Amino acid sequence: MFSDSSSVDPARRRGLGAAAAAAAGAAVAGLLLVTQMGGVAMAGTIASGTQFYADPNSQVVKWDAAHPGDSREPAIASRIAAIPQGIWFSNYRPSTVQSDVSAVTAAAAAAGKTPVLVVYEIPNRDCGGASAGGAPDIGSYENYIQSFANGLGNHQVIVILEPDSLALQTCLSAQQATDRDNAIAFAGARLKSADPAAKVYLDAGHSSWNSPSAQAATLNAAGVRTSSDGIFSNVSNFMTTASEVSYDKQVLGALGNPSNLHIVVDTSRNGNGPAAGNPWCDPSGRALGQNPTANTGDSAVDAFLWIKPPGESDGCADAAGTFDPALAYALITNGGPPPTSSSSSPSTPPSSSTSPSTPPSSSTSPSSPPSSSPGGTGCHITYTKTNEWAGGFTANVDITTSKALSNWTVGFTYNGDQQITNSWNANHTQSGKNVTLSNMSYNGSIGAGQTLTGVGVQGTWGSSDAAPTGFTLNGAACS
Repeated sequence: MFSDSSSVDPARRRGLGAAAAAAAGAAVAGLLLVTQMGGVAMAGTIASGTQFYADPNSQVVKWDAAHPGDSREPAIASRIAAIPQGIWFSNYRPSTVQSDVSAVTAAAAAAGKTPVLVVYEIPNRDCGGASAGGAPDIGSYENYIQSFANGLGNHQVIVILEPDSLALQTCLSAQQATDRDNAIAFAGARLKSADPAAKVYLDAGHSSWNSPSAQAATLNAAGVRTSSDGIFSNVSNFMTTASEVSYDKQVLGALGNPSNLHIVVDTSRNGNGPAAGNPWCDPSGRALGQNPTANTGDSAVDAFLWIKPPGESDGCADAAGTFDPALAYALITNGGPPPTSSSSSPSTPPSSSTSPSTPPSSSTSPSSPPSSSPGGTGCHITYTKTNEWAGGFTANVDITTSKALSNWTVGFTYNGDQQITNSWNANHTQSGKNVTLSNMSYNGSIGAGQTLTGVGVQGTWGSSDAAPTGFTLNGAACS
């Protein structure tokens, strides 16, 4: 199967000063706590239960297989290697691209999953920067796209078409910019024509780069209204999800809010927001963001995706696109900002991160209906399986309380033979079928009437993965 994860990866970067980075990071740092919206799954045009495809030949998977004795391996395996990420086509191989694409789309279709394919071959890519390369000229690029499109088949796929291509054109002459815009319009139309099930998104940069009106003008010139399903932003950057959704909606507004255009956001590394001083190139202190999901809570947002594979360098720590386990492990261990209360409504932008660290799941959309406490004024615990496979599972545990808490302990009883092997954003203990989860140092506070999200567990099961019952919060039954 095609494996191009070692290919050069972009380092989405420009337009963010230190002050802007600090302001953007602080603006929505506390959106970990969100109010439940009546349990209604809200999403864009991609089905909320869509499961994304994890490439078995990615760099992180290969590293994991080659380093079983590395102390970082279990965390990298569960928190990054198991999570679906963008599959980059960035090594210019026109003779094999059709078969390369076909191998991925066929494997994903056989698994019942949706792959995220990233086309990164535009001429003058990255204006000759760390991720320079691409097709030699526009004619060669259009031929490459023809072959790429021929490999799609008739499968549901997401295509992220040319990161940087429309946000970064400063090195191009007016004619070169026009030629590029026309090539992007050609590519979008060709991909959608070849595979009507394909969702194609065009480059919107990120919220601290170009103005919404300027970005909209370039997108319009590149045929976004007729040759795509919408826009993507934050690829290989660190802007918070809330700031990106707000910015992307402004871009769509500048385009006149076409009903056929929606949003996808790269959340792979934005758990702590942007860094001051070094905003884009392998900055320290960054953290994993929200897991890939089409259940976004916003009808304008089709998906949150891990487009940039976490742990692959931006070009400073290593050559651009190189997998670095130190970078990967830091994203896992750096955590996120302490949670603060935030009211929410259906129009409120989604959280910038579900948690200081993200759970090992191939999809955050539930594979089965959530199990929850009966409800009432005291507390409400919702246990949702996010993934299940033969002998294993992951699940999220959301905690709602009617009164403010400074510390919390959740208890429940499994009705199968599950054994928890790992938890995130919680300490866990298990005695027989009885499980106890307690807060970490950074997430003990929950405001009155608020919901704490981002807690989860991973485990094994043998004969039964039946949902748990008997939920308690700080020793009191949730009823």
